Amino acid sequence: MFSKTMLVLVLPVAMALLAGAVLPFQAAANAAVGRTLGHWLWGAFASLTVSSLVVIAALLVLRVPAPDMGKALQGPWWLWIGGVLGAMYVAAAAALTHKLGAAGFLVLVVAGQIITAVLADHFGVMGLGGKPLSLARLAGVVLILCGMLLVQGNWGAGPAASSTAAVKQPEG
Repeated sequence: MFSKTMLVLVLPVAMALLAGAVLPFQAAANAAVGRTLGHWLWGAFASLTVSSLVVIAALLVLRVPAPDMGKALQGPWWLWIGGVLGAMYVAAAAALTHKLGAAGFLVLVVAGQIITAVLADHFGVMGLGGKPLSLARLAGVVLILCGMLLVQGNWGAGPAASSTAAVKQPEG
């Protein structure tokens, strides 16, 4: 079957693919619950509340020891920004997925991630090891942006082919 070395290599890749695979459903659910509750911010709040409850349950079930908060409070200022950025992503998903479609929203998210990641690598921010911007990496970013345009575009298709036109919006 799989050797331990193979499993160490395959498991993170499989987990990352699964994490990416669930994002269209998360974005669609956040948008739908936001519409149902009357505002996209309620959709974001509902999503983050459920997420918090799931993480709390996992901490309890797995009996994860309490963190050393003193040590964490001595860390750099950006140590805590992940929650703010996560909330921004969830709110954007709730606000924009029904307008852009799941593919449209996520291809723009991926384009933003790649551009920012290449810059973060280049400048070595937030403890990342510096990886200089090269012509090959820049070409990769350009190709991703071209792919984003192809996925988001409505090249000659009628209005029924639009991701937003095909979705029946609930009344209210």
